[in-house]
Formats: sequence, structure tokens, C-alpha cells
Amino acid sequence: MMSRYIRCTGYTLFRLSLFLAGLLVGSGAILSGCAPPHEEPIVALVNGRAITQTEFDTHWRELSEATRIRYTKEGGKRRFLDELITRELLMQEARRRGLDQNDAIRDKAQRYKEQLILDELLKDKLQSKVEITKDELDAYYAAHSRELLDPLKIQVSLMLLPNFPAAKDLETQVNHGGSFAAFAKRYSIHEQSKAKGGDLGPYRKGLVLPEVDAVIRTIKPGLISAPIKTENGYYLVMTTPLDAEIIQADLATQERLRQELLADKRRKRFEEVIADIRTNATIRLADASRHITDDAGNP
Repeated sequence: MMSRYIRCTGYTLFRLSLFLAGLLVGSGAILSGCAPPHEEPIVALVNGRAITQTEFDTHWRELSEATRIRYTKEGGKRRFLDELITRELLMQEARRRGLDQNDAIRDKAQRYKEQLILDELLKDKLQSKVEITKDELDAYYAAHSRELLDPLKIQVSLMLLPNFPAAKDLETQVNHGGSFAAFAKRYSIHEQSKAKGGDLGPYRKGLVLPEVDAVIRTIKPGLISAPIKTENGYYLVMTTPLDAEIIQADLATQERLRQELLADKRRKRFEEVIADIRTNATIRLADASRHITDDAGNP
């Protein structure tokens, strides 16, 4: 009886296993008719860790335009992928050494996170664009006029002669092709410019006597003035256009001054925002604050 029971039970289990196998085959057939789940494209595997297409594209978009151009010249996206792989290898090595658990690094990461949060807050608070008006910029340029060229943008050369006949004679010779610089070196009694052939450099306000300055503003570049009478003697003046390099340097100075003014306005706007936040806050110094002094040498 026992052996017969075992045989029947075994036969029943055998049929049950066939039935379950049929279900699995049938379900497989049904599942095969469904679309497979979408998988994220992988661009590289680094010791089993996948760098996905989305991860790659995100890092690529975060690059500045200038950096993307540099990569384009030096191997393109394939070069960038190689560097992502190198970065991942370094990160894996750092984790292997336990650096991701280092308390000092965690503290720095936390401070960096806090700084990002503060930057985002201030960006929201400072969302109104800080701009400079033309009047503000002109006033700032005027306050720094010694650093800038005069709008005339001309080079000034002069020579000083002791009397009118000498000045008139040299004016005539220059007009007939004579060298202004050579005559200035030989005959001028203007000690500041004589050795340089009369060259005074770029025109600026206050560079010369008022009566000479008035003439400079009337003569065309490349032409010599008539003798100009002053208490020091008779001046001959010639102006020439400035070199392109000098003009470019002046434009760079203008831009530097503009950025200085813009930074100052942004700083003032920032201070206004902080002052507003502090006005609506309750601040009380604790007892320990008495140990904080202005002496930077104290620990």
C-alpha cells in the first residue's frame, strides 16, 4: 500500500510540474509579445560602473562655450569621454581608499553645498539687473580722466622758438617737406620735448599752455600750425593720429573702468539686500562673543 501511494504521489507531482512548465512557456509567449523596457544607452563601462548617455550629455552641456570649442579642436566629444573615464577611475580609487568617508572632505562638501544655496538665494534676491546709465559712466570716466585718452585721440608734437622770424622760417621749411622732429631736436628750446623731436605723447587736457591748447583743437592732423605767441616764446605745433595699439589700450582701460563701476553698483545692491534681511531678523550676541576681538593675531 505504501509503495502504491508513493507511486501515485510521484505521478501527481510529475503532472503538476508539466503543468507549471506549460504555464511558464505560455507566459513567456505572452511576455514576448510585449515591448521590452527601454534601457538607458551606455557610452562606457568603467570597472562595471556605467557612464550613461544622459550623464555624458549633462556633463557636456555644463561646459562653457569656450571649453566646448577647445574640445572640438582637440578631439571633440571622444576626448571628453576619455576624460570622464579618467575621472571615474580616480573617483573609484578615492572610494577604495575611503576618502569619501573622510570627515574633513565631508565638511568641505557641506560648506560648498551651503555656498551654492546662498548663491542661489542671492541670485533670486538680486534678480533685478544692475545697469549703468550713460551719465553715470561719463561721470566715472571724468573722475578717472588721467587714465584715459582725450576724445581728440591725437599725438602732439611741438617746438618752442625764441622769436617770430625763427618760428616762421621753420614753419615754411616743414610745409616744404622738412622734418618737424629733426628741426625740434636742433632748434627747439622746449627742454621737456627737445630730445624726443618735440613729441609730447597723446593729447590730454592741461598738456600745454591754454593758448597752444586752443590752436591744437583747430588744426588738422598732419599739418603744422602758424607760430603761436606766448610769454615763453613762439610755439609751432603739429598733431598726428594715434597708433591703433594706443587706441586699443585706451578702449581696454575704458572697459576696465566700466567693470569697476558695475562691480561697485552690484556691491551696493548686495549690501542693500543684506541690510534688508538683517532689519527683519532678531540677532543677539551670546556671552562667548566677548572673546572675539579685532586683533587678528589672537587665536
